[in-house]
Amino acid sequence: MSSTRSLKDKLSFIYRELYALYGEPGCPLHHETPFQLLVATVLSAQCTDKRVNIVTAELFRKYPTAAALAKVEPEEVEPYIKTAGLYHAKAANIVGAARKIMSDFDGEVPRTMDELLSLPGIGRKTANVILGNAFEVPGFPVDTHVQRLSVRLGIAAFKDPVKIEKIVCANIASEYWTNFSHLLILHGRAICGARKPQCGECPLSPRCKYYREEYKV
Repeated sequence: MSSTRSLKDKLSFIYRELYALYGEPGCPLHHETPFQLLVATVLSAQCTDKRVNIVTAELFRKYPTAAALAKVEPEEVEPYIKTAGLYHAKAANIVGAARKIMSDFDGEVPRTMDELLSLPGIGRKTANVILGNAFEVPGFPVDTHVQRLSVRLGIAAFKDPVKIEKIVCANIASEYWTNFSHLLILHGRAICGARKPQCGECPLSPRCKYYREEYKV
């Protein structure tokens, strides 16, 4: 069997098993608009989704739109997002993105990867989250959980997020990309933790590189 066919089979197996566990959980970040999702995703860097949802509840009451945030200085936003960490940079990026959306995109969050990447604070992971969850444009966000599981499962031999994204997207149908990322993230939180993965409870063990090497099976 070719390595490409083997990888396609492995990804199909992983998706099926995780889908059986978690289904289609959707995006855990609370939002009502694409712009609110953008803000929430920027805030999620090195911060839990639970904390982000607490922070954005108050932030969006005060500044619900790009137009509202574009009118203020980052210093005015900082008190609302301080508990999300890295608040100086995040406030600057959120306000900067809002201003660029108003000036360059007629107040609407853009719908292409290149345009999203032109916004302050938006990398490929954030852009893929927005594309997949706000616009139903296939995207495969690679966060730290996806990186870790990709290496452990033998999907990739490295943690480079761009390379992982390319490998997965080349070997599984685009209609599965967004949910596949959600499933890997959930599994990373629930079972395949960074410090102590619960391999005995994991349905992926039969096809897991880490499990085979760790337990010599």
